[in-house]
Parts: sequence; C-alpha cells; structure tokens
Amino acid sequence: MLFESIHSLGLGLSDFGVLELLLHKGPSPVNALGQKIRLTSGSISIAIDRLEKKGLVERKDDPEDRRSRIVHLTAQGRKLIECAFTEHAAAMEHATSGLSATERATAIRILKKLGTKAAALQPKRSAV
Repeated sequence: MLFESIHSLGLGLSDFGVLELLLHKGPSPVNALGQKIRLTSGSISIAIDRLEKKGLVERKDDPEDRRSRIVHLTAQGRKLIECAFTEHAAAMEHATSGLSATERATAIRILKKLGTKAAALQPKRSAV
C-alpha cells in the first residue's frame, strides 16, 4: 500500500526518501542525503535533478563551503511530502488499531532500537 501511494504521487522510492529526509531533517548537503538513503553520488545527483525539474527541491550554495551544495524543499515539495505523510500516518494508525496503547509503545521502542542498531552497523562510505 505504501509503494502504491508513493507511485501515485509521481515519485520513485529514492525521490520519496529524499523528500522525507528534507522534511524531517531540514536542508542537507547532496552527499549527506545520498549517504542517508544509501545512494551513490551519481544516483543521488540524478534523483535531485529529477526533483528539481519537478519543482520540489532546489540546490543552493553552502555559505560555509563554496564547493558544497545544500538541497532545500520548495513550497511545492513541502506541500507534497506533508500531504503524503498525513496519508501515511492515517494508514499506520489504521494498521496498528488492533494494538493496545502499551503494545504500540513497545512496538515503537523496539523499532527505534532496531533502526539505531542498523544505522550503527552500516559501513561508512568514503567520499568519491
């Protein structure tokens, strides 16, 4: 169901991942986005190009490092990803409606722990 809703927005999974990170983490350097969603430098550049052509993100110079570019959500991109997350939250609420409050809290704690451990186990990627 999640993949269908992503595709219905006219986005691929990597494009959705970029928008999601920008929504929750704020403007980020291109290379940091690639590392977080596990895309090569070439693949993240192509994803950012696609999103920029759709008017969903924009690249700006990094005021602290002129060699780096920072990716920002546009107003249109923010509106799209916020709407998508509203729908996702409703779907998650429906999916977990059979759990008690205690079970939900336990599930959240376990999932956060798994995510933290998985992130720590990811090999560090060298800059290309």
